[in-house]
Amino acid sequence: MSQDVVSFLYTAMFTAQKTQELIAYWLESSREKLKTMESLYKTKRYPDCLFFGHLALEKALKAFVVAHTRDHAPYIHNLVRLADLVGLDMSTETRNLLAQVNEFNLAARYPDFRLEFYRVCTKRYVDRFYKPLIHLHRELCRDIKQKKLPKRTHKR
Repeated sequence: MSQDVVSFLYTAMFTAQKTQELIAYWLESSREKLKTMESLYKTKRYPDCLFFGHLALEKALKAFVVAHTRDHAPYIHNLVRLADLVGLDMSTETRNLLAQVNEFNLAARYPDFRLEFYRVCTKRYVDRFYKPLIHLHRELCRDIKQKKLPKRTHKR
């Protein structure tokens, strides 16, 4: 079977119900990661707090990707790239926030970056990101629930 036929059949099987199930999955998972972020902040586990902030935004953005493309979200972690896939209209401030939060994914995950990241993650440092992360997460979740999606221009 040719790749085109396989792609066509896969797309045809990707129903509206499946799309809604995937959106619900990503949103619920995103909310859980945000709750974890908030708990980690309260217990002063600041590096992990920021890492889970990244996860919360990543999963909310993946819900947007599914809603926009009516397809599975890609296996990537780059928040700016995910936002670009759906053509989110972002302020420079939001784009910069996503770019900075991307660094938390690498810094908390990989030993080369982890020690320096743990040193930098004071309460004062984390406070620069904590509320903006929560605010952006709420905006993304609200917009997807209200179906405020960018116009669909193309598939990934």
